[in-house]
Parts: sequence; structure tokens; C-alpha cells
Amino acid sequence: MYFLKKSMIIVLGSILLSLGINLFLVPYEILDGGIIGIGLICYYVWGFKAGLMIIFLSIPIFLIAWFYYRDYFYNSLHGMVISSFFIDILKPNDTLLHIEAIYSSIMGGILVGLGIGIMLRFRTSTGGTDLLAQFLSDRTGVNVGILIFIIDALVILSGGLILSSDTLQLSIITILTVGLTTSIFTSKVANG
Repeated sequence: MYFLKKSMIIVLGSILLSLGINLFLVPYEILDGGIIGIGLICYYVWGFKAGLMIIFLSIPIFLIAWFYYRDYFYNSLHGMVISSFFIDILKPNDTLLHIEAIYSSIMGGILVGLGIGIMLRFRTSTGGTDLLAQFLSDRTGVNVGILIFIIDALVILSGGLILSSDTLQLSIITILTVGLTTSIFTSKVANG
């Protein structure tokens, strides 16, 4: 029963994340942080499928997980594959809504944050750079939160330089909204 519930949570979280990306971020070339952000840069610049790029870019990270963080490997592999699938399958919906860019970045951040928060509550995730940050933290002693922030900042700054200053500004709003939404959701669910 728990496996079925966890599977449903992964699907629900992945759909929310994918809708946030496709309905609100993609129309304005807005980025999220981490591997998702790199996958979006690949889509915006070269037209590669973002979900497929997320899987491809995650291979080295999941190899690290296999050898050093086996629980993380098992708890995140399904989330990464399913969310990547939904990102690509729901891509045609990127023209359904038209709202101002700033509101789009906020709404996208809320949906992505909810998707991530739901999965984190059930001890699963989409994988990505969180594991890389954990690995670097274990090796260097630097706080994992600081490392995640640095990695996300590098992705957003790179995207801003490659794409536009609008991308940079809107992406900053998005990752702040994602972080806030994820924190609020996981805190309320955990305490409530």
C-alpha cells in the first residue's frame, strides 16, 4: 500500500512540476535551478527535449549515488525519470496560458515548489544537483545548503548570460518562489 501511495505521489509531484515548467516558465524562457535549469537551457538554446536532457545530465550524478548514496539512488531515480517524462509529454501545453512574465515566474515557482515539496514529504525527489551538493559537502565540509545555492546561482547566471537579462531576473524570482513554496509546504505538512 505504501509503494502505491508513494508512486501516486511521484506522479502527482511530477505533473505539478511539469505544469509549472511548461505553462509558466517555458513561454518566457525562465529557468529553474540545478539539472532542470540546465535541461531548460539546452531546450531554449538548441531545441533539445528538456526532460530527455535532464535524464542524460543526471547519469553522472546517479552513478555517484549508486556508489556512495544507495538510498538516494533508489529514492530519486523514479522521481527523476517520471518528472522528465512529464516535462516532455506536457510540453505542447506551453501555449495554453498567457499572463505577464513576472506572474508567470511566480506561478511556475509555486507549482514547481509544490511538486518538489510533495515528493520530499514522501522521501523521494527528482534527484539532480542536490545529490552533487551532498557529495561535495561530504568531501569539503561546506554546508550542503550553501552548495545548492551556489550551483543554482551558477545555472541561473549562465542562463542569464546565454539567453537574456530578462531570463536572469525572472529566474531569480522563480527559484526564490520555488524555495519558499517548498519550505512552507514541507514545514506545514511535517508539522501539521
